[in-house]
Amino acid sequence: MTKAPRAIRLDSPGEGNVVGEATAVRRGDVAILPESEPIDAVEPAALPPARRRFSWGSLFVAGLSGFLALAAGVWVENTISSLMSQSPVLGYTALACAVVAVLALVVMWARVLRDILRERKVEALRERAIAALAGGTPDEGRAIAGELIGLYKSRPQTAQGRAALETALPQLFAARDMLTVAERSLLAPLDAQAQALIAQAARRVSLVTAVSPRALVDVVFVLVACARLLRAIAGIYAGRPGTLGLVRLARQVLNHLVLTGGMAAGDAVIQQVVGQGLAARLSAKLGEGVINGMLTARIGLAALAVCRPLPFVEARPPTLSDVAGDLTSWRGETAAD
Repeated sequence: MTKAPRAIRLDSPGEGNVVGEATAVRRGDVAILPESEPIDAVEPAALPPARRRFSWGSLFVAGLSGFLALAAGVWVENTISSLMSQSPVLGYTALACAVVAVLALVVMWARVLRDILRERKVEALRERAIAALAGGTPDEGRAIAGELIGLYKSRPQTAQGRAALETALPQLFAARDMLTVAERSLLAPLDAQAQALIAQAARRVSLVTAVSPRALVDVVFVLVACARLLRAIAGIYAGRPGTLGLVRLARQVLNHLVLTGGMAAGDAVIQQVVGQGLAARLSAKLGEGVINGMLTARIGLAALAVCRPLPFVEARPPTLSDVAGDLTSWRGETAAD
């Protein structure tokens, strides 16, 4: 397909040969309009990374922590000195107790640091896998698969999957294929175990809150069940976290729930509510139990997405209907226990 002809003025060479875009040349009853050339779209400039602003809250926490640490150190020193002046035996006993307490505190902080580093390693591995799926090289896919093998090398139940992945890696030449085999060999059994735990926790919460007489008991039980579920799912994928690690994991799960629209975002939740409408009409407590069970299942699914070291490549992400398909039947509860 050829372009339309342009109108060129031959009688006024001083004014320019080519007709401007806003002018038209008439010859009798025919008006010749200039062709408008397409203009290439200009890509917007990338926004600079947001700088971390100064936070008075962080400064307050740092100052208060330093003050409390100094106060505790002065109090311990004064106590030991006072006991030394009264009786050397009491002084050395207090000093030994202080050393034991400091040693235990150091071990606790080392475990917390280990949990945080392990969680960040899993997060970084998942981000690298997402980038590799978008167009990574075979070397990147092989490196991610090797880190997965190292992550689960201490678990005897993953020995068969690790052996299958190591055998298949030399025969694969695409990052997506490598991550697909890694997901199929290592993460598929862990996904099934995590989904079973979520379903069991949802049924248990639904049953207990349906028969409990007090609302306070419902709240406490749901919180405890969710904390246990988060720790169990983290233990399946990356290792069981400590107290501070559990708090950090709970914050990540809440952020994931907010980003994904919370509990009322998906059609599966609406289908569950509609499907359990008869149970809610028969008993108000039974309806509350169903809602609490679905909330527990939703939190468990968010924890699964946060703790999983790979995004879902070939497998279908579990939905609420997969883990909380029928919360009014608790026939499998005793068998699972």
